[in-house]
Amino acid sequence: MSTPQAILDNLVVIASDHNGFDLKADVKHALQEMGKYVVDLGPYSLQKKVDYCDYASEVGQIIENGEAGRGVLICGTGVGMSMVANRYQHVRAALAHSVDVSQKSREHNDANVLCLGAWVNSSADNLEIVHTWFGSPFGQGRHVRRIEKMTPHSADSIVFTNGIFDIMHTGHIQLLQFAKSFGGKLIVAINSDRSTRLIKGEGRPINNEQDRKSVLESLDCVDEVLIFDEISRAALWRRCNRTSS
Repeated sequence: MSTPQAILDNLVVIASDHNGFDLKADVKHALQEMGKYVVDLGPYSLQKKVDYCDYASEVGQIIENGEAGRGVLICGTGVGMSMVANRYQHVRAALAHSVDVSQKSREHNDANVLCLGAWVNSSADNLEIVHTWFGSPFGQGRHVRRIEKMTPHSADSIVFTNGIFDIMHTGHIQLLQFAKSFGGKLIVAINSDRSTRLIKGEGRPINNEQDRKSVLESLDCVDEVLIFDEISRAALWRRCNRTSS
């Protein structure tokens, strides 16, 4: 049985202007064959010309609100649609005129709106772009940091991370700076000397818990440091939940 989140992830909103009307019908059919739930926002006839801005704004707002997993926008070139859609903070609209760009926009950029040009490619080529885009997963890894740098985060948010942080190196600093970018306050929980020995063995930590705490507190990106004695992250999470409730 599909969960509400799975249904949302497979929900695609699609729209076009009059130039993309015929291609929209082909793309809609292809998406349905792929098992997607498709909501067609129009236009529904070619009786009059329409403004691409209106349809791109509607799709952009829906993606911004988290009411659909993906969007597809079609006009003559796709340029106007992408310009309008990318004005919404949580929209990453990719203008894809080739299969390679389609695939990379998903792998590298985690694009959530695909913009197509009905004048630029044949229907068959555009459908290949669609299949590639929906079949390409986000690459994760190094790309996550880059995506988060262009994702808005509330300055009122509290970010929490944990670790031993015994021998500090540049990787630790980059991790903490990245964590701080998710909100306004960063709290770091570090393993006590006892729990560090249980995890790492005798001879560890090299630096005691108070020294490790002091080093972390000296970093501009760290707002508060807590020492915890739990061995597993799950146990630490349970304690935090008890404390907050």
